[in-house]
Amino acid sequence: MTVLNIALLVILAIILVALIAVIGFYIIIYNRFMRLRNAAVATLGQIRVALRKRLDLISSLVEAVSSYARFEKDVLENVTRLRSRIATASPEEIAQAERETRSLLARLLAIVEQYPDLKTAETVKKLMDAVQSVEDEIARHRYTYNNIIQEYNTMIDTIPSRFVALAAGLQKLPYLEVGEGLEQRPSTAFYGEKSSVE
Repeated sequence: MTVLNIALLVILAIILVALIAVIGFYIIIYNRFMRLRNAAVATLGQIRVALRKRLDLISSLVEAVSSYARFEKDVLENVTRLRSRIATASPEEIAQAERETRSLLARLLAIVEQYPDLKTAETVKKLMDAVQSVEDEIARHRYTYNNIIQEYNTMIDTIPSRFVALAAGLQKLPYLEVGEGLEQRPSTAFYGEKSSVE
């Protein structure tokens, strides 16, 4: 074997090793993108479940206070509409549903506040505690989701993972924007009570 043949074999071996390394790198980075995307989808699903729980609790609160105050038909229709819409909601639609459910909850709290007997009713207190628990759950899931999205989007913006994203046609994923006034959980404490949120 001549020196030229040996040199050619070494060059081919180096090219082969480099090609395997590039393919291996691509696979590792691509799999990381997919793990993050799947984690985001799963967390968004958990947020949807928690929002449905919140809407169920709002329905239960409506039933609990209906003997004290007449509710417009639209309140229950809104709850039903929101509940069905959440099942396939995008992050933007979830943020809108979040605003609407908070508005419904605020209306309920205003009604409960007007009736002292309601504020002390055991059923209403239990439902309000359950609402607070769901609010905590939603906040945790939203925080987790946005952290996952931040990592995913940062990988798209940084080199060398940016090259994998471009090659695979991956786009940035949207954050779950909470909007003004949604950074704080709604308080379920009545006036004159100490809120656990504060």
